[in-house]
Amino acid sequence: MSNYILVINPGSTSTKIGVFENGTLLFDKTLRHPAEEIAKFATIPDQKGWRKELVEQALIENNFDMKKLTAICARGGLVKPIRGGTYATSDALLADCVAGVQGQHACNLGGLIAREIGDELGIPSFIADPPVVDELQAIARYSGHPLIQRVSKFHALNQKAVAKRYAKEVGKKYEDLNLIVCHMGGGVSVGAHVKGSVVDTENALDGEGPFSPERSGSLPTDAVMKLCFSGDYTEEELRKMFVGRGGLVAYAGSTDMRDLLKMAETDAKVAEVIDAFHYQIGKEIGAMAAAMHGQVDQIILTGGIAYGKETVQALKDMVEWIAPVTVYPGEDELLALAQAALRVLNGEEQAKDYRSLSAAHIPPKKVQSPGPRRAFSGNRDLFLSLWPRFFTETAPNCTETAPSPVPFPIDYRVKIFTPSSQRPCRPRRAWWPGCR
Repeated sequence: MSNYILVINPGSTSTKIGVFENGTLLFDKTLRHPAEEIAKFATIPDQKGWRKELVEQALIENNFDMKKLTAICARGGLVKPIRGGTYATSDALLADCVAGVQGQHACNLGGLIAREIGDELGIPSFIADPPVVDELQAIARYSGHPLIQRVSKFHALNQKAVAKRYAKEVGKKYEDLNLIVCHMGGGVSVGAHVKGSVVDTENALDGEGPFSPERSGSLPTDAVMKLCFSGDYTEEELRKMFVGRGGLVAYAGSTDMRDLLKMAETDAKVAEVIDAFHYQIGKEIGAMAAAMHGQVDQIILTGGIAYGKETVQALKDMVEWIAPVTVYPGEDELLALAQAALRVLNGEEQAKDYRSLSAAHIPPKKVQSPGPRRAFSGNRDLFLSLWPRFFTETAPNCTETAPSPVPFPIDYRVKIFTPSSQRPCRPRRAWWPGCR
């Protein structure tokens, strides 16, 4: 049986739509919205009827009979924190989309448009994995001050989609795997996916984590406070400076990695900025591995920047010792939305019920330590093959070999980050007592 699914992805200046027959794209289109047209509306929710008409007109222009549709799935908005999954567009969910309980953004329109079209056609409508998916374990919420709590705002739709894609390709369930997923686009987010829950990630939407092409990432508190009270900037100017005009564009004047890599060929400063970009992402992946007690089955790199071989290789040099790396470049959010609806239609998942109470969100339990374990289990075969050398190799200028047995030299296999011109990185040697 064929299921025809309309997917809707509203953005600030465009609305992307697609029609799928099961998992096959029949057609897609990006509807551009000029600034002067958007300016006619006082609020974002006021754009609902206008954008809905544009979506319907696009379907007519592509000679698609809307009566053939089985379901509609839209990008989720900034609603209250919820667990990942596919949600029916209930009245409570739509009320929070209109209110903008976590901020007003065009993504809030997705569920509103989907519900209205769905009701007219008598078919179900859904949203899936909005950016406010919050599955953090309790200890991950501590920020360092009780007035500020860490929250989860990340690229949930694409991260969950590629994690499930990997699980399917290896013949396992997403809920049985421990994965680190790194999305690299205009923003960067890294998620620790433990048995189907993202137990730690950043508030990437507001600029936490590594810096990205458009966002400054985590910044020193004192320096930020000085800027806030300098009198030189308004709140909105600082917000734009950190989220929208920060990161790579602030350092090097461009958000396009392809342009930056060309510039780096002749500009040493730009090359160093790119190295710093890779360095911060690699550090964050390492931090997530620690949050998972080193129990990592796979690291997944995704997003538009994952098309870049230089970035992929730089990150592999830093983190491949933790676990093998799989690359799914790009982000196909339309397909991810269609697959989310299809899983419900096929009975693989149940559509979840959004309840407009924060108490309805039950975070996962704390990730438990597996207890004592060997170091570097991600490359256990390599570790074991090199084990005899750890106790017999003589370091340069050293007059004695390491005694046996000796404690494992912790940093023997640690790769030191070096500029791209000096890669591949080499392991640091263990310096035994007696070396000079």
